[in-house]
Amino acid sequence: MCTDEVIISQTREWVSTVVIGDNFCPFAKKEMVNNSIRYVVCTQTLEDMLVTLISECKHLDNTPSTETTLLIYPEGFSEFQVFLELVAIADNLMADQGYEGVYQLASFHPDYCFADSSTDDPANYTNRSPYPTLHLIREESIERALQDIQNPEKIPERNVRYAREKGLSAMQAKLSACLKR
Repeated sequence: MCTDEVIISQTREWVSTVVIGDNFCPFAKKEMVNNSIRYVVCTQTLEDMLVTLISECKHLDNTPSTETTLLIYPEGFSEFQVFLELVAIADNLMADQGYEGVYQLASFHPDYCFADSSTDDPANYTNRSPYPTLHLIREESIERALQDIQNPEKIPERNVRYAREKGLSAMQAKLSACLKR
């Protein structure tokens, strides 16, 4: 098992080289440059992980200098379907706690696979990460950022096209390189 520092370093490398480097998220570079991305490694029980999720929502409520939080789960969610259950529970908890419409939850996983997609489709790498990860994003920041982007609804199809053009082996190599840090 890697230390939290190594896990965070590998995740930062993924954000830098894949998310930003491949321009999968046109908003991420600004936050990386501003050092406003918070990285939290979660290795507790499911209940503790959910407490941490809400604690991070409260941290974002009270800390405007933190734009977004990545909750990284290096243990317990290696199976993609099990991770999707965590995502559903987390979404429900956030709604129950009054955070629906305040923060959006995005999910990333080493074995991410879009519905109706084969596991070897390079497009899955738009949501593949070194570790299972939940991304807390401020809804108002998304709305503000989208005002500056022409045709933001085309971002996902651009990402899919890009990943498929790069090919499976190139996308695999890029993600694997992040784990070698």
